[in-house]
Formats: sequence, C-alpha cells, structure tokens
Amino acid sequence: MDLNTITEVTRPRARSELTAWRTGDAFLGGGTWLFSEPQPHLKRLVDLSLLGWEPLAVSAEGLEIAATCTVAQLDALTPPVEWTAVPLVGQCCRAFLASFKIWNTATVGGNICMSLPAGPMISLTAALDGEVLLWAPDGAERRVAVVDFVKGPLQNVLMPGELMRSIFLPAAALTTRTAFRQISLANHGRSGALVIGKFAANGAFALTISASTPRPIKLTFDTLPSAETLRARIEATVDTWYDDIHGLPAWRRHMTLHFAKEIIDELAEAAR
Repeated sequence: MDLNTITEVTRPRARSELTAWRTGDAFLGGGTWLFSEPQPHLKRLVDLSLLGWEPLAVSAEGLEIAATCTVAQLDALTPPVEWTAVPLVGQCCRAFLASFKIWNTATVGGNICMSLPAGPMISLTAALDGEVLLWAPDGAERRVAVVDFVKGPLQNVLMPGELMRSIFLPAAALTTRTAFRQISLANHGRSGALVIGKFAANGAFALTISASTPRPIKLTFDTLPSAETLRARIEATVDTWYDDIHGLPAWRRHMTLHFAKEIIDELAEAAR
C-alpha cells in the first residue's frame, strides 16, 4: 500500500546519522505491517536497511539477533551442536501467519515491536530468556527482558524515538531441552495458544505462555513441577485470557492448560 502522507525518507548508515526524532516519524525495517494499511499520522520514514547490522552473531555467550534480521535468515541459522533448544527457532518461525515472501522481508525486531499476542518471535525470545537492546535518541542504551518488553496488544516499553538494536539469547537457555505446543482455529490461522516449556540440566523449569494471553507470561520453577502444581500456578497467575476473532477466552484457557500438561509429561519422560 502506498503511504501518501510520507514527505521524506532518511537512510542512515550509522547511529550518528540517525536524525532527531519528531512527531510523524516511523522506523522502517521490513515494512510488512507498515505498508499493509493506511498510516495517515506518518510524515517521515527512517529506513534501517543501510545500517549494515550483522543478522546473526554466534558466540560462546549466546546468540545476538539484529532487530533487522529477517525471519528467513533466523530460520536458516546453523547453530553449535550443543544448542539443543534451537529446534524451537524453526517451530516458532512456522507459527507465523505468513508466506515465504513475508519471511524474506519481515524482521525479528519488527515482530517483537508490534507486540501482538500471537507474535511468534515474542514467544521464541521470551521462552529463551531473551533480552532486547534499545537505543535512545540521546545516545543512551538500556536492556529489557523480552517478557517485560511487551505490555499488551500493540503496547510495549518503547519511548518516542527509541530503537530496538538487537535481541540476545544466552547460551544457558540455548542449551536446554524444550517442548513446543501451538494451535490455531484454522490450518493457517493466527495462533490462539502457543506454549513453550524449557527444562535445564540443573532441573530448573520454565513455562512461557503466549497468544492465549494479552502479553507473554513466564512461570519459573526450581524443579520440574507436577502437572497439578503447574496447572494451579497458571490459574493463579493468568487473570486475563485474550479474546478476539481468533479464539474465545474459554478455549484459549483450555488449550493452554492442556498443552501445559502435555509439556510436563513430555519433559518428565525425556528426563527419565
């Protein structure tokens, strides 16, 4: 879709060339949402494509994902053999309501910044203890856990002019065992519930709930809990189940609880 209110496009090649933020500005990454509907409030686009950020950087500490990394680039990651949680990347990429054409344009950072309940890059990075690096217009930086970054549908902690630079996944999370469950009302529909379990070698367990809740919910345990304990914790923690055309709250709650039990059973069996 043409954005006929845009009067200027800037193309910085370095952080020092990022222009002063003003009302009516928007950062342009992949643009898959930006160009999908009218944006009459926008006057200027700041194109991030020439900043030259390396899409993926593997190190002993973990994985750094540039905010401009595309879904296709992330899915093509060749990880170290000890990163046992990496199959989760492909599972979350395939939870997108998107064609391969979108995969080659849509960015990881864009999906997180959209902050939709069904954003699969939110699910992935929240489950793997992801942390985002944010650049402020005045040159300051801050890091925020993904699970705290998203506040609700289309709501996050970004301040005006603040830019997501990257997402970091620590090696400790990437070397865990994971279990993934996802469901949609239609074969190729938006996720109605997406639940991920993460089980570490030291016995610690975490369950991340997304799509069925307005924002990602992460529950942590020192040891693998029983299915009954986990269910009680979910019921005590989640006070709102998301409600839209992609699923009623009662169905989302039921599927989340069902998936949580399956995940506990799967990881307990694997531990044995």
